[in-house]
Amino acid sequence: MQRRTFLASVGVGATTAVAGCLVGDDDDDNGADEGDDITVGIVYSTGGLGDESFNDMAHAGVQQAEEDFGIEYQNAEPDAPADMNQMQRDFAGNEDIDLVCCIGFDHETDLEENAEEFDDQRFALVDAVVEADNVANYTFREHEGSFQVGHLAGLLTTTDYAHGGGSTNTDEEIVGFVGGEETALIERFEAGYLAGVEYVDEGIETREVYAGSWDDPSTGQEIATGMYDDGADVVYHAAGGTGGGVFQAAQSDERFAIGVDDDQSLSAEDFSDVIVASMVKRVDTAVYESIEAVVNDDFEGGMNDLSLEDEGVAGVIGQDFEGELPEEITDALEESRQGIIDGDIDVPDNLDDL
Repeated sequence: MQRRTFLASVGVGATTAVAGCLVGDDDDDNGADEGDDITVGIVYSTGGLGDESFNDMAHAGVQQAEEDFGIEYQNAEPDAPADMNQMQRDFAGNEDIDLVCCIGFDHETDLEENAEEFDDQRFALVDAVVEADNVANYTFREHEGSFQVGHLAGLLTTTDYAHGGGSTNTDEEIVGFVGGEETALIERFEAGYLAGVEYVDEGIETREVYAGSWDDPSTGQEIATGMYDDGADVVYHAAGGTGGGVFQAAQSDERFAIGVDDDQSLSAEDFSDVIVASMVKRVDTAVYESIEAVVNDDFEGGMNDLSLEDEGVAGVIGQDFEGELPEEITDALEESRQGIIDGDIDVPDNLDDL
């Protein structure tokens, strides 16, 4: 689980390593003026920009494409899923828009109809699948990355450890999970996380609660505070902006938290002293790649599945904890990571398979 400064570099290659950066490339084929006649419309998920997580990662991808290729882009932030259909249609029917990026699974139903109606428009969809020639779909193996941070949580709760603003309670072996809305997608995060915890010791107790929202930090804080008060050492969230409340609770209770989507020890830096790790999900890579394909005139519809092996997902140690975790923990994490990649560890993607 090596930490990478993801905000400073956006990788390329859905089936290759994604740690590369194109900024400053001297190759004329990647000049910053190649996309100066291309405009991208990007419709975010509910919760909008400023969530320091899922939507902000998508925004980082389009910003990097602007810097590398000279493209222009327009943002649309829905207040509710019901807003997505019209936002998709507004971009799709605009002859100046060359690609419509739809961020989040809530776009799926509307896009099934709009991709058919606007069959001369190109779409990119993150976190869901629409089978159409003009839709490039990007999905992630969130359960694999979540296994890694679950493994870390299990190792920490069974260890006497203190660093930064947190410490473990050696009298209890308990960890928690806070989800946003209860969906099959977020269940993948939960299933992988719980499997990682069980990989350490099946006797570790777990607490799992869904907040029912992506943008309610106060509820996230209330849920996580209850978990910490109940003895939890570590709480992992997959709850968008709601997760900010988990970090507040961790800091107040002097325990640990695990972020999601972005390296939240950087994007939510005020809480870096308790964010021991994040499960990074390269939404920025998905957005960047879809735009790059349009710039290079090789856009294709179909599936792009981003995994732990190609670093589409990754467990990332927080900036305040890099080099500060016991060596036996980091060694164990590297072993389990390789075990997943090699197929020796089968990570469940739903709760029924735990």
